Amino acid sequence: MTESAATRAEAQRLFDAFRAAGAVPVEADILLPADTLLDLYGEDIRARAYVTADPLRGEMMLRPDFTVPVVQAHMEGQAEPARYCYLGEVFRKQERRSETRASEYLQVGFEVFDRVAPEEADAEVFALFRDLVSDVAPRAVTGDIGLLMAAIRGLKTSDRRKAALLRHIWRPRRFRALLDRFSGRAPAPPARARLLERLATGAPGELIAAAGPFIGARTAEDVAARAEALLEDAGTPPISAPEAALLYDLLTLEAPAEAALAHLRGITPFLPAIGPAVDRFATRLEALKRRGVEVATLAFEASHGRTSLEYYDGFVFSFHGAGDLPPVASGGRYDALTAVLGRGRSIPAVGGIIRPGLVARLREAKP
Repeated sequence: MTESAATRAEAQRLFDAFRAAGAVPVEADILLPADTLLDLYGEDIRARAYVTADPLRGEMMLRPDFTVPVVQAHMEGQAEPARYCYLGEVFRKQERRSETRASEYLQVGFEVFDRVAPEEADAEVFALFRDLVSDVAPRAVTGDIGLLMAAIRGLKTSDRRKAALLRHIWRPRRFRALLDRFSGRAPAPPARARLLERLATGAPGELIAAAGPFIGARTAEDVAARAEALLEDAGTPPISAPEAALLYDLLTLEAPAEAALAHLRGITPFLPAIGPAVDRFATRLEALKRRGVEVATLAFEASHGRTSLEYYDGFVFSFHGAGDLPPVASGGRYDALTAVLGRGRSIPAVGGIIRPGLVARLREAKP
């Protein structure tokens, strides 16, 4: 791929700005081990990653993103707080040819690892990105995956059902189908209903023995455990109507950030599990105010980021230009990712990326 001179110049401008903000330049290999990364990136990128088999190194993939390798590198060291920046190509398959979604394009990114004041770090990253792209991408949208996760973890239902909802939080249609079923608003799928009827006719072991020889990698114990789990779930009482209504309300909340906070304060007494996340939301808004962000008009969507990278677990944001182009810049908080890659250690972390090619394109199109 040959980048235009304007794109290269824009990438260097952004990279220099991140360095001026105290970030240390880092690099990541273009060819990365695939085993860990495919589990962390989520279904969207997993399906679009370029993966190949190396006879010595095993399954490898072309770099689809910088955040995971940067986190891996940071967690191998001990220095904190830390700020990093990077510039380089990323590679993602596209379902169809598009002028706006290339298979290879430049990313410039900024990551902050700081356990002292996470909400201040959120505000720092957001305000820095705003300042860098405001002339071409004035529309900002924010969200908070942490609010949704807190609400799900506080539901009065089984741990198995809460785990299923958390696992599918990044797949809105599947999530809604599960919530509808778990709250009694929709019946079980016909195939599951027929299976449950069959399981009710005898013990799992007897049904397995009557089914004939095994085909596949699962053992009889695996199948029996799954059958027991299905029966247990079928006997779980539905999520109460008031709890389900509050969660539906939260999922659809769209309002200016300041008004959203007032709404969240209003429902917290009825959904107390979100209390700490709401407090963090309020602290973040104060930090954004101090950096000159108009939170009275800043767009907030509680479900924003649910079709993005699956490692985000808190504040998320994106900046958009004119038309239906992809976000010019996006990012968010990914504290849990550092715990996964930290081998027992973790640190609050937030960051984001800017697509210099889109910035240059929008700037050239300005009258």
